[in-house]
Amino acid sequence: MDQIKQNLEEIHRRLQDAARSAGREPAEIRLVAVTKTVGPERLQEAVAAGQSLFGENYVQEAKTKIAALGPGFTWHFIGHLQSNKARAAVELFDLIHSVDRLSLAQALEQAAGRQGKVQNILLQVNLAGEESKSGTAPENAQALLRGISRMPHLRVMGLMTMPPWFDEPERVRPYFRELRELRDRLRRLELVEEDLPELSMGMTGDFEVAVAEGATLVRIGTAIFGRRPDSTSL
Repeated sequence: MDQIKQNLEEIHRRLQDAARSAGREPAEIRLVAVTKTVGPERLQEAVAAGQSLFGENYVQEAKTKIAALGPGFTWHFIGHLQSNKARAAVELFDLIHSVDRLSLAQALEQAAGRQGKVQNILLQVNLAGEESKSGTAPENAQALLRGISRMPHLRVMGLMTMPPWFDEPERVRPYFRELRELRDRLRRLELVEEDLPELSMGMTGDFEVAVAEGATLVRIGTAIFGRRPDSTSL
């Protein structure tokens, strides 16, 4: 059996087990295959194994891969996004996970308006205050959501986080729980029509804990494609 196909089957098995252990339906969780530094030929192997949802960290890389794979696939942007790449991001991606500031939201709103599109986004929250990572502070999430709620071409679908890395998945659980609780508080404000259904959290080393805490999107690269030269255990 091809290694990528075997890896995907194992991940789906573990996702299903984690969901059932948490009393959730496996269909509630979607696997975002992270394509950072992965060439189109290896993506075709994932496609052949049934994967259709991909996440990319860089706009330019995504443009090449989207063209290579052709239509029929769903692409999410999961990296830090510069405002000057807003137009291209709106053109390329179904969901942008990493909106963390009002200026970026304004750039995306303008780009989506020009393209006649309502762009789905997630708010990225930096729960640990790590300077090396993007994300709005938890205490600023309400103000960011309120500001974006006035933008007709953006649709906030939920929250995303990249917690600190630990070699023990249980040590990450409090961050996943905090994101879910923050989402629940924001829901009660009823600032947007959507019920903020999405929680993007969990990577190769901790996705089962993320599922237990409510993840709907898990971002996995290494466990599918193997460790890349600059891999950070996504």
